[in-house]
Amino acid sequence: MDRHDDNEGGEQGPQSTGLYDQRFEHDACGFGLIASLDAEPKRELIDSGLTALARMAHRGAVGADGKSGDGCGVLLSKPEKFLRQMAAEAGYRLGPIFAAGNIFLNRDPDLAAAARERLRLECERVEVRVVGWRDMPVDLSPLGDAARASLPDIQQVFVQPSVAMDQTSFQRALFLARRRCEMALASDRDFYVVSLSAQSLGYKAMVLPINLPVFYPDLRHPLLAASFITFHQRFSTNTAPRWPLAQPFRYLAHNGEINTIEGNRHWAEARSAKWRTPAIDLRELKPLVSLDGSDSMSLDNMLEVLLIGGMDLLHAMRVLIPPATSALEAQDPDLAAFYDYHALSIDPWDGPAAIVLCDGRHAACTADRNGLRPARWLLTADRHLMVASETGVFDVPADQIVRKGKLGPGEMIAADLYSGELLDSAAIDAVNRARAPFKRWLKQGTRYLTSDLIDPALAAEPFARSPVAASEALPVYARGARRRVAGACGDRAGSSRFDG
Repeated sequence: MDRHDDNEGGEQGPQSTGLYDQRFEHDACGFGLIASLDAEPKRELIDSGLTALARMAHRGAVGADGKSGDGCGVLLSKPEKFLRQMAAEAGYRLGPIFAAGNIFLNRDPDLAAAARERLRLECERVEVRVVGWRDMPVDLSPLGDAARASLPDIQQVFVQPSVAMDQTSFQRALFLARRRCEMALASDRDFYVVSLSAQSLGYKAMVLPINLPVFYPDLRHPLLAASFITFHQRFSTNTAPRWPLAQPFRYLAHNGEINTIEGNRHWAEARSAKWRTPAIDLRELKPLVSLDGSDSMSLDNMLEVLLIGGMDLLHAMRVLIPPATSALEAQDPDLAAFYDYHALSIDPWDGPAAIVLCDGRHAACTADRNGLRPARWLLTADRHLMVASETGVFDVPADQIVRKGKLGPGEMIAADLYSGELLDSAAIDAVNRARAPFKRWLKQGTRYLTSDLIDPALAAEPFARSPVAASEALPVYARGARRRVAGACGDRAGSSRFDG
């Protein structure tokens, strides 16, 4: 069976042909994040993020048409006032709890209608109602020939619970509906859900970063405000760009490569049978992780599964991309137990990689334990955390910078948008080590096996001591000394032997 048939709908790449192999999809990109520690939605954050993104054009390639880019995008906290206004203008009235999603549909009207109907049915299965659809306004003038040729039909959908449910249950219902829809529409290569969330909203396109707000007029709307924004300019390594592979994905944006990606994908596929959560039945949603596409996409899939399963972002990300832990047992046994416990079921996703991500509560950046992808951060006087893969993209006067730094190998920094705290690696470690008695669990539930690598009965007998001692007593000569010794002895056979 073709591997695409087992993958997420709309996230499949082109067939592996010639020298191209879909398994080698990697990204080497520019990224950034801005978050208000006070969780206050501001238009200013979006403007600063779009300006910084435009200054990262050099991080992506440009097509021969001069307009088509590798892909860029932004992920915002849910802009509630803006979305309510857009829904009202489209003739819809939204309830107190709602979500919006941006979706790529097939240009074929029949296939697009079938996708909309399938999404409606899957939402009904989880007691969510599709309120209506909005034609996403787009300006096609920034598109190059390559981007225009693969342009999807971009739509915005509004949904809300049809029964009483809290935000967490609503988010899980949206995940289930989307995932089932992707599986049912696996044959439609153009169907792709950019975002469908009660926490965030994503916009991405195959345009140059300066043209993203031109292509999407929504991004220039005065009502659009957010408490966090992540942004990303993609450089597709050895691969052709595609609309779905532009970043950010549904939670994260990534610079670098996941060099363990093949193992990570296959281990996730093998171990998923053992993963359990009371929230949902994961067995019907396999494969949980995209088996092709880009490495960043697969990592986003894995992160989403952990978050939907009940972990928070600080927990999930330290499990997926842990720091170096070889010497941790002697330094902090409780923290070492946290990593050892999770290593039993999830292998590290190793880079080099640096990642920015948001889940509605935390906006964070992490570097893998190799530390080979830069991530610099600063905290402003108005309590904005600003992170980027390079300096020079933010306009912040020096007297407005309260703190600044860069992430070292295995370090993480996060803004807690609920408490208003800025958490460094030590603070995040303190939270994680106190989550459960991991050391006791390991002692009670883990059996350690010891074994000789070679069966002693099959090993060769060691040399007797006398021949070894005799060989150690023999003189050792350099090549030139060998000739002189042989000549002095007059031993022609010996001379020949030494020269050989």
